Amino acid sequence: MCNMANLEKQGICVLADTNFPTSSTCTCGPIEIRADGLGAAELLEAILKLLPLDTYVPSPAAVMELVDSDKKRELATPVWDIFRQKLAHAGVQAPLEKVERFAFYERAKKAFAVVATGETALYGCLILKKGVIPGELLD
Repeated sequence: MCNMANLEKQGICVLADTNFPTSSTCTCGPIEIRADGLGAAELLEAILKLLPLDTYVPSPAAVMELVDSDKKRELATPVWDIFRQKLAHAGVQAPLEKVERFAFYERAKKAFAVVATGETALYGCLILKKGVIPGELLD
């Protein structure tokens, strides 16, 4: 998983699906973490048990917006519903932010870490913005 101490510095972790260019993105600075056998939703659930998301931003979790051709053919993204369920279960009520494809890649380059998952669902990537860890939990 993402190193908690280093996440303090950057605050962003990406869960990348199998189609995401993880290795090339990580040449720009983020640490590449391999979790090839695990789905993004499975990892999200585990991460949310340890990592609070930012409550001071409108959306602490972001997905890649569909490209125009996928919008036109009304491509379904059921993985987003699973992400929403996992986030809601962890108390996150903010909506998923939808980020244009190339803007998503640029944001990912600024992350602390990109976790390469085994997620095969299209548009199965998720950017998480770390929140505040209460002092009593750090003791």
